[in-house]
Amino acid sequence: MRNPPAITSYVDRVTAGPGGALTDEAGIITGDLTVATILRSDGHSVRVAIQHSGSDVWYTLAGSPAPVPAGQLAAYHRDLLGRIRRGGGTRAT
Repeated sequence: MRNPPAITSYVDRVTAGPGGALTDEAGIITGDLTVATILRSDGHSVRVAIQHSGSDVWYTLAGSPAPVPAGQLAAYHRDLLGRIRRGGGTRAT
């Protein structure tokens, strides 16, 4: 039996809470956002990209790349979405 391929990224939409999410390039962004959490080749850190949903422009979430424990990519992504929903200038770390 072959193992299924490992999941190395998650992409979801979320509405940012008051104070939004902090990006390196554009500062705070708010509203309906798309968040991509991508496991880096080292297997121990993630790159987080964020955009206004429907836009072609992606920004780096401040604090990215961020450490993530091995095997915890899904949990990190869920936690990050929750933090963005709460707002307050969310960072990757």
